[in-house]
Amino acid sequence: MYGQVMRYAVAHGLAERNPAADIKTSDVLKPANKTNYARLSEKELPELLHKVNEYDGQPLTLFALQLMVLTFVSTSELIGARWDEFDLNKREWRIPAERMKMRTLHIVPLSDQSITILIEIKSMACDDVLLFPSERRNGKSMSNNTILYALYRLGYHSRMTGHGFRGIASTILHEQGYNHDHIELQLAHTQRDAVSAAYNHALNLEPRARMMQDWADYLGRLAAGAKIMNLRD
Repeated sequence: MYGQVMRYAVAHGLAERNPAADIKTSDVLKPANKTNYARLSEKELPELLHKVNEYDGQPLTLFALQLMVLTFVSTSELIGARWDEFDLNKREWRIPAERMKMRTLHIVPLSDQSITILIEIKSMACDDVLLFPSERRNGKSMSNNTILYALYRLGYHSRMTGHGFRGIASTILHEQGYNHDHIELQLAHTQRDAVSAAYNHALNLEPRARMMQDWADYLGRLAAGAKIMNLRD
C-alpha cells in the first residue's frame, strides 16, 4: 500500500522519488521454511517393503505400517482412524472433514490388500472404536512416534518418516503417467470447498480406485522380489 501511495506521489509531482523502491520484500519478511521430510528413493522401496513385512514388533504397529504404505495417508489420519469411517462393502475409507487438514471429507478407495489388513485388525478385537488404540487402552490412539520409532527399528533413522510414504507414492505414480489430479486428490493436497470436494470425489472415485489397486499390486510384486516395473504390468 505504501509503495502505491509513493508511486502516485511521484507521478503527480508530489514527491521527487519513491523510497519504497529501495526496500526489497526479502529484507523485511523471512522466507517461508519448506519442510523436507526424509524419504527413500524408488530403488530403495523393495528393501523397505521387505523389512516392513518382516517387522517383529507389535502386530498393530506392523499393520499400521502396511496400511500406510498402501494408502499413503498422513500419519495423523492413519493413527486416528475409527471403525465407523470404513465401509468394506463399498471398499471405502471416509475420513471426516474434522480430521483433515483441508477440513473437507477425504475418501480413500481400499485395495484388496488394504481390506485384508483391516479384517486382520478387526479379528484382534483390540478396540471397538479405534483401529490403532494406545497400548495404555486409555481411549487414545497410538502415538505419532510409534510409526517413526518402528522405522528406526528397521534401520531407517533420519532416512525415512511416515510422511515419506506419501512422497514415494506421488513420485512413482507421476512417473508412471497416472492422472495428476487423481494423485493430488488421493494425497488430499487440492485446496477445495465442501461442494467441489464432494463433486471431485464422486467424479474421480472410480479411476482413483483403479489407481490404488494398481499401486497395491505393484507393492506386492516388489515385496515378492520382482524388479521395478510398470504399475500396470
